[in-house]
Amino acid sequence: MTQEVQTAAGSAPLVRRVRHELKLRDLEVAAVDRLSPGFAAVTFKGEALADFTSLGFDDHVKLMFGEAGEGQLRRDYTPRRFSREARELVIEFALHGTGAASDWARTAKAGDRLLVGGPRGSMIVPLALGWHLLVGDDTALPAISRRLEELPAGSRAYVLLLADAADRREFAGAAQAEVRWMSSNEELLAALRALSLPAADTGFAWGGGEAGLMAQVRQVLTEKGVPKQHMRVSSYWKQGVANHHEDLA
Repeated sequence: MTQEVQTAAGSAPLVRRVRHELKLRDLEVAAVDRLSPGFAAVTFKGEALADFTSLGFDDHVKLMFGEAGEGQLRRDYTPRRFSREARELVIEFALHGTGAASDWARTAKAGDRLLVGGPRGSMIVPLALGWHLLVGDDTALPAISRRLEELPAGSRAYVLLLADAADRREFAGAAQAEVRWMSSNEELLAALRALSLPAADTGFAWGGGEAGLMAQVRQVLTEKGVPKQHMRVSSYWKQGVANHHEDLA
């Protein structure tokens, strides 16, 4: 099933939303790589990945911790990288604080197993746009890393990120990317307000991170005249709330 979002002018569709058949996959950990003090990349493998599909850079799958039933905990994560040929799926885990997912990732090892569901669908944003704005905190690093790797040579990307100094990284990809790292919500919002974008309806603005910060990001983008059809802002987590995910725009 495909749903298309029209541009502000009502011309060709800008964003395609594609639904996928929901499947649960029992996967085995193949490797665990510590990317930085606050991040680990876990590679899952299994024949169940033969028909896995992830078409959008901010897709999310459900990772299920514990036995099935009322006590099972489910958390949303971005498919960072996938190889159908190798039957491998890479998920990056933020290790800050405590929680079902971060606690599991700290001790994960080859041979461990985890139940993974989804993704239910994908949001496909065209690569050939005048500009791409990517804004987020450290929980958005996997999605932003994936997007920058997807963008073709000649693409223009503006990247505003909030993360601890030890977790900042170099990004791969051929896009002309202006990357700025921030140390506080206030600094990130000030940089966003000061950013001079080309024509607001010629690109796409994306944001992901803590709910309160992302609500402010959405407000700033609206004030800058970015049409709703040209933005997607999601709260990946909310202070004091477990298992939170919400699309704000």
